[in-house]
Amino acid sequence: MSPPPPSPGPSRWPPPYKAALSFTMDNLGEAQDVLNGKWPHPIGTHPAVTSQLPRMLALLDKYQIKATYFAESWSLAVYPDTIRALQDAGHEVAWHGYQHEVWKNLSPEAEQENFDKSWEAARKAGVTYEGFRPPGGSINDGTWGLLREHGVGYVSPLGELGVGKEGVVVLPFEWRGVDAFWYMDKFRGIRKDHGEREEIENPEKELKGWLLGKIREIKQTGGYLSVLFHPFLQTSEGRFAVLEEVLGEIAAEEDIWVATCREVAGWVREHPDLFEAGAGGAIV
Repeated sequence: MSPPPPSPGPSRWPPPYKAALSFTMDNLGEAQDVLNGKWPHPIGTHPAVTSQLPRMLALLDKYQIKATYFAESWSLAVYPDTIRALQDAGHEVAWHGYQHEVWKNLSPEAEQENFDKSWEAARKAGVTYEGFRPPGGSINDGTWGLLREHGVGYVSPLGELGVGKEGVVVLPFEWRGVDAFWYMDKFRGIRKDHGEREEIENPEKELKGWLLGKIREIKQTGGYLSVLFHPFLQTSEGRFAVLEEVLGEIAAEEDIWVATCREVAGWVREHPDLFEAGAGGAIV
């Protein structure tokens, strides 16, 4: 038998928790499709918002889990009732670019314009952004200063947990914790880069197995996990069944602090010494 994993030592998380987890969602409606000229339907009718998201919110309510929704600013005016419903239910609305532009490809001028347009849209919608998840998973060197300038306290890219440049907290996600990694054909190359098969015979089983295993792992290591489900990908009863099983497992974990990204970032910011390199975290 292999030896048990090493103990993580004293917990870095609020007592009595041993690890932390955020349930997140990305992409609100047709923002990206409109940008790319691929939306032939009336604006404001995306089934991910009108059909799939209400089912997801009902499941989150059933398991008493508060989520962070990284939504494109363009969508705030298109789906104002949805934004209000999210906030009224205690979920966090965070930023995902203006129309899901691949962030690492933006010039400094385009970044500034994206911030300006997004903050004006958020002001009109009554939304205050505290966090940002860059579409594509990466940010640019100049992004850090813009985040600080606009009062954004955390960013959720690919990377490592810790306090990054300009004092911005980094709450990373990893590709295998994203439903799109397993469900979408365009992620074949990323799957290959991560040592997975390009063709996934049973993506629902693979996603569920990885997430349930990772939940067990972070309890042992004292880590953090950002779970990411896209409403537009919940297109079958099988996928909703996976979502519900994962939510049920999360809700049953008494040793894991299940909190919005805003709450987790606040804790990391208040306890930076617990998340420095050599303390189980990393400065990014």
